[in-house]
Amino acid sequence: MQTSSQLTQHNQAIIPEPVLKALSLREGDAIVFEIDQTGVHLRKAPPVDIAFTQAIQDTLSEWASEADDQAYADL
Repeated sequence: MQTSSQLTQHNQAIIPEPVLKALSLREGDAIVFEIDQTGVHLRKAPPVDIAFTQAIQDTLSEWASEADDQAYADL
């Protein structure tokens, strides 16, 4: 099966219903984008990924300034 969606001007996309059902996604669920040589893969984030992300989130402020956003906007 193949399905598609479009990006908004804010780089957001609606996840099509067949994908929501296939991944058992519900509002508020976290998702993971895995990038490898074959492409980008979307999956539902398991609780351990969410806990890990929340645990380190405050330590990732090194690149979180307006100057960094501007400097790396074209990457």
